[in-house]
Amino acid sequence: MLEERIRLLKRELIEYATLVENMLVKVVKGLLEKEKDYLLEIIEKDEPEADQYEINLDEKCIWILARFQPMAVDLRSILMILEITRDLERIGDLSANMSRSALFLIERPQIKPYIDIPRMANIVHGMIKGSIDAFIENDSLLAREVFQRDETVNALRDQIIRELLTFMSSDPTTIERSFRLISLALDLERIGDHATNICEGVVFIVEGEVIKHQYDKDKGM
Repeated sequence: MLEERIRLLKRELIEYATLVENMLVKVVKGLLEKEKDYLLEIIEKDEPEADQYEINLDEKCIWILARFQPMAVDLRSILMILEITRDLERIGDLSANMSRSALFLIERPQIKPYIDIPRMANIVHGMIKGSIDAFIENDSLLAREVFQRDETVNALRDQIIRELLTFMSSDPTTIERSFRLISLALDLERIGDHATNICEGVVFIVEGEVIKHQYDKDKGM
């Protein structure tokens, strides 16, 4: 009975993750194709749906904890699902923030071709999917591989910021558009951080190793 409940929780978690992954895809599509409807759909439909997923999963996890008082692996799985829903909710919020920035940008001339933002988004999208797959499959090796991509995401963020600072210094009329693009890069970097959080949790569940502080040390934090 408990095993079936956890299986259903994981299925709903996958649906939730798929929703927020698609939000990110639509942000980039809306930006590149200057398609306002995609961006508005994220804000008006997808974000509230994502919030409802979080509420539903929270309620189900708490009910199972109270009803079955699970132990060991089952307890860790349920607590991890609760943690993942928090990360997915933040990813949904950040995707909605990105939609608002994109709505501003598509109404104005592009500063430059959008190359690095879509590339960064593609990596982050893969990180979200990979982190959920790692949890569902109890695959700590996949989790470790996924969170290592965060270094590439951070490097792209820094590259985007440096380039846009150059634009702003040479042409003050680009300042507001540049700030919006920087905001997109920062939101993508934060989404990558949430995927990394999930991966760190997977490694802890599977291997019993706390890697967060070691990872921060490796990044010079």
